[in-house]
Amino acid sequence: MLNTGLSLLAPVSELDLLLRIGLSMLVGGLIGLERELDRKPAGLRTYMLVSLGAALFILVGIQTGMVQADPSVGGRIIQGLVAGIGFLGAGEIFLASTREEPTDLRVKGLTSAAAVWVAAALGTAAGCGLWLLSLTGAGLTLLVLWIIKKLEVYLQ
Repeated sequence: MLNTGLSLLAPVSELDLLLRIGLSMLVGGLIGLERELDRKPAGLRTYMLVSLGAALFILVGIQTGMVQADPSVGGRIIQGLVAGIGFLGAGEIFLASTREEPTDLRVKGLTSAAAVWVAAALGTAAGCGLWLLSLTGAGLTLLVLWIIKKLEVYLQ
């Protein structure tokens, strides 16, 4: 069932809840699979968990009625997610930058950190019931990670 407008803030049925959680894991898994195939430190499970966690946080606000009672609660949940994912992304950058050559001062892991950030956004969109946004965002993310990477290699 597709929700539009203010009905997104209303608690949803168990089926819709399961579909939203499943979608969040699917979109996170797609990005995680690409990262896994590219042999990045954060892979399939990490991205699925990030996306699932984001969906769960927003769904808690929706299902308890907190978001419906005060729509600014949704914004605060998203703000907290962004801050938390920023911490996770910083760890990814730190790990990637120090893993191979601790004396090499080039920053590495920015794309993986950005992908974690996007996975959280996609999970949030899925949790809110924004199916098209979540699926389109996942497709565009994969396009950037696969096609644009090939273009970058070609240009170098």
